[in-house]
Amino acid sequence: MLELLGPGALVVGVGLFGTLVSISTQTYVVNALVNVAIVVALYVFIGNSGVLSFGHISFVAVGAWTAGVLAIPLTEKPAIMPHLFGFLRHTTVGDVSSIALATAVGAVYALVVGLPLMRLSGLAAGIATFGVLEITHNVLRYWEKVGPGVTTFSAVPETTGLLQASVGALIAVIVAFVYQRSRYGRMLRATREDAAAARAVGVSIYAQRLVAFTLSGALAGLAGGLYVHVLPINTELVYLNLTFITLAMLVIGGATSLWGAVVGAVAISAVDSFLAEAENGVHILGGTLDLPSGTRIVVVGALMAFVLIVRPSGLTGGRELRLPRAFARNVLTKFSA
Repeated sequence: MLELLGPGALVVGVGLFGTLVSISTQTYVVNALVNVAIVVALYVFIGNSGVLSFGHISFVAVGAWTAGVLAIPLTEKPAIMPHLFGFLRHTTVGDVSSIALATAVGAVYALVVGLPLMRLSGLAAGIATFGVLEITHNVLRYWEKVGPGVTTFSAVPETTGLLQASVGALIAVIVAFVYQRSRYGRMLRATREDAAAARAVGVSIYAQRLVAFTLSGALAGLAGGLYVHVLPINTELVYLNLTFITLAMLVIGGATSLWGAVVGAVAISAVDSFLAEAENGVHILGGTLDLPSGTRIVVVGALMAFVLIVRPSGLTGGRELRLPRAFARNVLTKFSA
């Protein structure tokens, strides 16, 4: 329980910080909280299994499409998405229900994908999951029976504010914490440390990876549902750039710990937001900083390379934040009082 305080407090702190800044800056804070949910979803599988996946943004995309299509008002659908399947064209739900359905669809999709893929490891697993990303991207981009296709989602209620984003990120953090402390999480980490020894004591590597992959797919779907309610998106926003930036967040923070996932997501989101503003020109110390387009990706890539060289285990060393027991006990006592 003590190891949950650090990530949870950081998420709450980011949410509270968002209440102190301008409305335009709040959008960046909300995006940072959604990024926390995505990176935590990555951590659940990659961090605990040690198997690299390039395909998790597929589950974010599927979650976003599920929530977006279902949340658009019935009167808007014929003009925006005239070719939808009948049951999608005639169904509309609220934002919370759409996010819950996005979570469920993300889990089911991850389970279906994971059934054949979780027998793979190493480079083969990375290439196979990248293939899933490509397939998902092209299906969502060109199959207009399940969404707007190449056009941008519009008319989706923008309901993911600071509160909803903070709650979503906290849910992801709590689920990841409970999983990593469960026997399933411990067994999966055992396969990561020594697959032969884990197999020798009866641990099914395939089954444990499939459980984690499905759970991480659910959390990614949740993040996708939050994402589509923030701002209008299209297939390109849930594709290669988001794949790269979220993997960079996980690696830079520390891929083998929940604390590292949250720290990496918050830190790189702050850097990325500043650079995005600087590409449009920002005033600093009496001057103007105007960076060329694409600088943010170059800088984040350079940061990832630097961290991998200097500190391969990430900023947190791949360890959980351990607060002094006396301090943590006082905090828990006051919280429960």
